[in-house]
Amino acid sequence: MKKSSDSLWLLPDGVQETLPPDAQAVELLRRKILQTYHLWGYDLVMPAMIEYMDSLLTGTAHSLDIKTFALVDQLSGKQMGVRSDMTPQVARIDAHLLSDDKQKNRISRLCYCGHLLHAQAEGITSSRTPLQIGAEIFGIDTIAADVEIISLMIETLHTAALDTITIDIGHVGIFRNLMRNTSLDTEQENYLFDMLQRKSIPELQQYLQQLPLDEHLGDQIHQLALLNGDVSMLEDARKVYADCADDLHQSIDHMQAVVEAVQTEFPNTLIHCDLSELRGYSYHTGLVYAAFLPGQGKEIARGGRYDDVGSVFGNARPATGFSADLISLYQLSNVSSKPEPGILAPANDDPELVKTIQALRQDNQRVIIDLSSGNTSPEDQYCDRRLVRQTSGWVVEQVSS
Repeated sequence: MKKSSDSLWLLPDGVQETLPPDAQAVELLRRKILQTYHLWGYDLVMPAMIEYMDSLLTGTAHSLDIKTFALVDQLSGKQMGVRSDMTPQVARIDAHLLSDDKQKNRISRLCYCGHLLHAQAEGITSSRTPLQIGAEIFGIDTIAADVEIISLMIETLHTAALDTITIDIGHVGIFRNLMRNTSLDTEQENYLFDMLQRKSIPELQQYLQQLPLDEHLGDQIHQLALLNGDVSMLEDARKVYADCADDLHQSIDHMQAVVEAVQTEFPNTLIHCDLSELRGYSYHTGLVYAAFLPGQGKEIARGGRYDDVGSVFGNARPATGFSADLISLYQLSNVSSKPEPGILAPANDDPELVKTIQALRQDNQRVIIDLSSGNTSPEDQYCDRRLVRQTSGWVVEQVSS
């Protein structure tokens, strides 16, 4: 049976195209953000779209198994995968760049932008082909590095004209420290993690009572769901966990130092501390953070510290970074999608006209040749000016409205 022509236009669920004028607006935003990264000292990398599965799904990427499209390389017969996240690829690139022993301790700042492909969408409205943009710092685990990368995430959102943002900051080290004092298995720990993420407090209380935990430790775990607010909340956390190990208190101190430094740099950005903020718990090792807009339940950017991610590539390195979907940022922003108005030029082989058009284009002016021989108006060709012949030569005139 012959397919209808309409069916040829259909795309798979969760797969979108970006058309004019939005595509040009997204591209201009991409350039602005990458230029910001360049000015901050971040070097652009372009990871491969497809890799062998054994290198693509290593380190932090194990949680991406179900998102990754698999296929067989017809040349080698090996299984390959289409990237579903660029962070593990950038970690591999960092490890490769530092293969020289003299470079082992160098701090690397890398940034990237490229399409991903997800076998499964994260939500009903999520794209399976996000355009991921982000930045990473490798080789240093200081407060200053965390402050820099969170500040750059905020700057990224400001570049996209998203100013009324809230930053949620947590630290997976606190939850991990409490879990070390229990005999819970991985399934029980993951169940607790899930309830904390959902802030399902009644369910959490009921489940804690079923676990082999003493009452005091159970209460400390329960308090994770309640301890959230501005930076002053961390003082309450110190009291709740007063008898806990020093490294738990170091996590709290680290959180406070980072929040205060970022707040000083961005006083108009609301920063929310949340001890049950555990996004990416399976691979993050320290601070985790996410950015939100009012009325948006899903984060618009997220990141965290994932130290030693490069160990699987033979070079364990401290690392922290963030990423966002550039197309989502554009859709949420008020960045103009109107095409840049051009100058309409007649289809004429006059050498002087050719030189004039070349000069205008070299001056970054958009010049469109009228291939309709005057049968289409300048407005319909997105032009607000046109080239006309005068005694002095070819000049640009405004199109009368």
